[in-house]
Amino acid sequence: MNREQLRLIDNLSKELAEGNLAIFAGAGFSRAAGFVDWKSLLKPIADDLELDVEREWDLVTLAQYHANVNLTNRAKLNQLLVTEFSANVAPTENHAILARLPIQTYWTTNYDRLIETALQNNEKVADIKYTTKQLATTRPKRDAVVYKMHGDVEHASDAVLIRDDYERYHVKMQPFITALSGDLIAKTFLFLGFSFSDPNLEYILSRVRIQFAQDQRQHYCILRKASKEPREGQADFEYRQRKEELFKGELLRVGIKVIYVDLFSEITDILKAIEHRHKKKTIFISGAAHDYSPWTEAESEQFVYNLSKAISAKQYRVISGFGLGIGSAVITGVLEQTIMNGGRLDSDQLILRPFPQSQSGQKPLNELWTEYRHNMLAHAGIAIFLFGNKLKDGELVLSNGMREEFDIAVANGIFVIPIGITGSISAELWKEVIQGYDESKYEHGKKITPLLDELGDEATTLNRAQEVILTLLPLI
Repeated sequence: MNREQLRLIDNLSKELAEGNLAIFAGAGFSRAAGFVDWKSLLKPIADDLELDVEREWDLVTLAQYHANVNLTNRAKLNQLLVTEFSANVAPTENHAILARLPIQTYWTTNYDRLIETALQNNEKVADIKYTTKQLATTRPKRDAVVYKMHGDVEHASDAVLIRDDYERYHVKMQPFITALSGDLIAKTFLFLGFSFSDPNLEYILSRVRIQFAQDQRQHYCILRKASKEPREGQADFEYRQRKEELFKGELLRVGIKVIYVDLFSEITDILKAIEHRHKKKTIFISGAAHDYSPWTEAESEQFVYNLSKAISAKQYRVISGFGLGIGSAVITGVLEQTIMNGGRLDSDQLILRPFPQSQSGQKPLNELWTEYRHNMLAHAGIAIFLFGNKLKDGELVLSNGMREEFDIAVANGIFVIPIGITGSISAELWKEVIQGYDESKYEHGKKITPLLDELGDEATTLNRAQEVILTLLPLI
């Protein structure tokens, strides 16, 4: 990544941590999922008018031409919208990353439901707004608000499609403009999926420009840098480069700083880097213990309690599956630390995911547990493993669930910290980590190595193990 992209990651990570980051998604953000762009959508309309869609630059007016010829009957346009955007298409990786992040505000000019689906897949409650009446209501326990300022695919007749719709927007949809203006003042937006040809962009920019004048918040837009097309002449390419530079200045005039990428895949890399920074503040604690050897039960529970409390005091969020003999101590530690600070316990401090113990649906219980583990670990950047045994048919065995959680964590690039001195499967996992650890992969790799070694050293006490972990966390 270049310096400009790294600065963008720094700035957006800071805004995300402070709860100020919002997303504005354009047509290009859905295209990677398989949906059509505006030109493809309106090609049948252009064919009806005996026009070449490739030669038309004002696609909103093209749609208006069709409505004019058909005496304002836009039934074909509505049907195209329903046909093209109702497909059962899965959200992209970019949608999934954003849905995992604690982003509470989404704006989009898209008609599809990819953002809502991605949030739902992440077990988040989305409050969808595509009519002015919906702005006056609030969905209970919502995690995010999705403003669909140009309508929804299931209500195509009310969607903003033709020039008439845009011209009446400031009257008919004024509350949306007011809401957007307020968010643009209070939040930092990342614009994704916009291009020079996006027919909606000029309307958004005009609203931003009129509202903010010279006193505007810094927003960001990621665009693909112009590259020479096959068979394109040098003069034509240089012309597009000049236009690109002028367009960059126009966006900056309305408070939107452009960050360029050479490939669209780099956008995913940027979003992954932001997620990685965010996830490093979330720690998954995996543990189960029927037997606490080589320690006593009281020593072990006190250790888990003290460790969880200390982690919470360092402003880390804890995720736990409420493991046997471990879960209660994790809860108590985080809860006590939160109350001592005068706060209230919520998902910013602790996420608990007790495993279902009986099969209620068609999916086998072991498959459901695997999905559970993937879902929990998707939020974490660090995973700590403690003890790891259970009774099976009256016999003490190693915890296969913890082994699965470890494998999932490693596969997803999560930094794993097995506390080997707690024995059971954690001791085995610690040996694997030590054997496979490559300090060159980490900025502070040389400092991390001796600390990991201590966590499996028989001379290390539980109190020292806690000190080691608290020293490790900021180095990762």
